Amino acid sequence: MIALLTAAVILVASLAGTSLAAQPQEQSSSSTLEQADHPPQRVRVSTGVANALLLRKVNPKYPKDARKQHIQGTVSLRVQISKDGDVVNTQVISGDSALTDAAIDAVKQWKFKPYLLNGHAVEVDTQLLINFTLSGG
Repeated sequence: MIALLTAAVILVASLAGTSLAAQPQEQSSSSTLEQADHPPQRVRVSTGVANALLLRKVNPKYPKDARKQHIQGTVSLRVQISKDGDVVNTQVISGDSALTDAAIDAVKQWKFKPYLLNGHAVEVDTQLLINFTLSGG
């Protein structure tokens, strides 16, 4: 009895020119269109993508105390970049505390090209690495 009823539903759907399998696809494509009309406010991009968008880089000033103590290393920062390409927020992920303030001060002066998603500028979250190395002289 259930098999007969299922066959009847399929027959009615095929006579109406509508495939039962096509209906969910139409719904998902309309939601995809809605997403394209309203891009996300912020996207996460890799360090490499962020570096490719870099227009102006200000090198950090090596802190005198860190230089005296021969402290070297990399400061890793989580950075938020505005739609206009300005650094608007920084957060230390890792690095020697003697170097982090200098890294933040420098990165806040960096300027990026706006990141476009579907033709619209969006805010960007990324990670930046700032290297501090002492020269041999």
